[in-house]
Amino acid sequence: MAQIPEEARLRAPAPAAEAAALARYRAVRHATEALTRSLTPEDQLAQSMPDASPTKWHLAHTTWFFETFLLAPRLAGYKVFDPRFHYLFNSYYEALGPRQPRPQRGLLTRPSLADVIAYRAHVDAGMARLLADGAEDFAELLDLGLAHEEQHQELILMDILHLFSSSPLKPAYAPPRAAPGAAAAPPMAFLDFQGGLVEIGHGGQGFAFDNEGPRHKVWLEPFRLADRLVTNGEWLAFMADGGYRRPELWLSEGWARVQAEGWEAPLYWERDQGGWKAMTLHGLRPVDPPQPVSHVSFYEAEAYAAWAGARLPTEAEWEHAAGGLALDGALPGVGRLEPAPAAPGHGLKQMFGDLWEWTRSAYSPYPGFRPAGGAVGEYNGKFMAGQFVMRGGACVTPAGHVRPSYRNFFYPQQRWMFSGVRLAKDGVSGASTFEDDVLEGLARPRKSVPPKYFYDAEGSRLFEAICELAEYYPTRTETALLGRIAPEIAAAIPDGAALVEFGSGASSKTRLVLDAAPQLAVYAPVDISPEALAAAARAIAADYPGLTVAPLVEDFTRALELPRAASGRPVVGFFPGSTIGNFTPGEAQAFLAGARRLLGEGAAFVVGIDLVKDAGTLVAAYDDGLGVTAAFNRNLLARMNRELDADFDLDAFAHRAVWNADESRIEMHLESTKAQTVHVAGRAFAFSAGETLHTENSYKFTVDGFARLAERAGWRLEREWVSPAPAFAVVLLRA
Repeated sequence: MAQIPEEARLRAPAPAAEAAALARYRAVRHATEALTRSLTPEDQLAQSMPDASPTKWHLAHTTWFFETFLLAPRLAGYKVFDPRFHYLFNSYYEALGPRQPRPQRGLLTRPSLADVIAYRAHVDAGMARLLADGAEDFAELLDLGLAHEEQHQELILMDILHLFSSSPLKPAYAPPRAAPGAAAAPPMAFLDFQGGLVEIGHGGQGFAFDNEGPRHKVWLEPFRLADRLVTNGEWLAFMADGGYRRPELWLSEGWARVQAEGWEAPLYWERDQGGWKAMTLHGLRPVDPPQPVSHVSFYEAEAYAAWAGARLPTEAEWEHAAGGLALDGALPGVGRLEPAPAAPGHGLKQMFGDLWEWTRSAYSPYPGFRPAGGAVGEYNGKFMAGQFVMRGGACVTPAGHVRPSYRNFFYPQQRWMFSGVRLAKDGVSGASTFEDDVLEGLARPRKSVPPKYFYDAEGSRLFEAICELAEYYPTRTETALLGRIAPEIAAAIPDGAALVEFGSGASSKTRLVLDAAPQLAVYAPVDISPEALAAAARAIAADYPGLTVAPLVEDFTRALELPRAASGRPVVGFFPGSTIGNFTPGEAQAFLAGARRLLGEGAAFVVGIDLVKDAGTLVAAYDDGLGVTAAFNRNLLARMNRELDADFDLDAFAHRAVWNADESRIEMHLESTKAQTVHVAGRAFAFSAGETLHTENSYKFTVDGFARLAERAGWRLEREWVSPAPAFAVVLLRA
């Protein structure tokens, strides 16, 4: 037993603390050994590539750590198990001398696996004696040793999967699982974060690796973060669109790697007669579209983000977004060997314990970082060059091992770790993002511009003209329906309530509700067009003198606060016109979730939705014989010319309206009639003949389908009203 001075004995931990430290040590060590139960001695010797290590080496190296850093210097009378192991099982600690080269660890047929197990038992016995006197003097080093072993538990599974994938037998590490389910992943939504001056880094409570500190301040511009990971199904769409064959999507070094190594899919994917299969710890299985895509490199993640019109988050953005999430129950531990599809719900999903998530941040020291003295200081700091940070933990990460500040890191070409992709986008930094959104949209492989920018003063005027067209049924159909059901809507509006209208435009349909609900106290129209909003607000105020009108100039998809006049009142949202059909399903869900946060618990929300019908009726509504819709579409180019110093030739772009039955949407495009180059805000964009600028989607719904979409955003369908053909619906949702 180690000898300690009498005064130190007086401060020694209570027996319960000593027992707890030993129990924690044994739990971690037993968990490592449990991972090897299904492995043969031959499995534990082989090394499939230089980045991987044999399982036998992992078992010995984690033991070497405790012997070298704790037992040899601290336990009186401790005898090293075998002095030769100091060379064999040192990993990268230069201060401790030479070591077996990493690519040659698989050549260590001796010592045998039995010898390594005996080595572990010898060191475990020594640690039991050392811990019997308490760990007060070396608690931080013990924590590091246990966290180090947990890292190797994950590495064992990574390395075994790579080894088994290299075998023509494709053996399974764990028993085969049932066939994948058919449930689709929820639509991807982007959540807004305001940024500002934030703090990141470990806060000092509990264990952390040295690279997680010091805690420091970082300035973040507003950003948006996807609520879930990218799925296999979405990655298949990337592949089908030539994602691995299009150099414009790739960083230069990434494209060189694609060509040199023949990448055409994530690691472990194999072509099969029925499609794609992927090697997993449960064996070779069909690729399951709803599951998050895994085993992709930083280069692949960057290329996918470029294809999707997004980017990867920075590690500061990721940590700031994740900092408020609870970890309780989020990490399944090493018993779960694959990520799970995202379930419907609110907020960020799959942040911890599914896949390590690539960030665009290079692995470098935080301000004020200093490695510890001695050999243990080589643990992290010496690797801070040429690698990228990953966050979040994986399904093979031990339970309790990760936290929001945890910084994992890999080289950009590596793929054998359990790595996935979460997308990010820039957020709103000011009142207008017209230039940013246009430049981003024109730079995409498939050019697009958000439809909200249609509605400058001229666009709003043209849209009002569209609403009068014989072909354009939605306005007159919805207006007639609202006129009939307004008293029933009014019955759901409490006394003194505020009516919040999203994208108010001319507010003509609003008057039907205002007339039927004199109990309304406040009308709060929200619109991105200051001119249209001011005109509508003045007209409503003049015609309803007892009503407080509180207009809000804002992108209604990102409004964070209600006008002061509406605060503290019951709130009813109003979103007519089937404008929600302009959003993708993921964007619609995100909007509905944002509207729920804005309007508050218990709020009602009246939404107009256009229903699916025959293609002829739909196309005619968006391509009228008088050309008003074409002028409305081209006005977007005129606005760019006027506000962004662009040089679009409006006559060189033709209006196109197309019914996309697979996506259940009408698409509006502006098609380039010739090869041309257009300049916008000082940047040049080439259009080939026939290439289109996608300006609007108008999704068409079924009531049941929309109810399911709303439910995923936190609403329930309380009431529905449907017009005669051409069918249109108004629904009442409740938060």
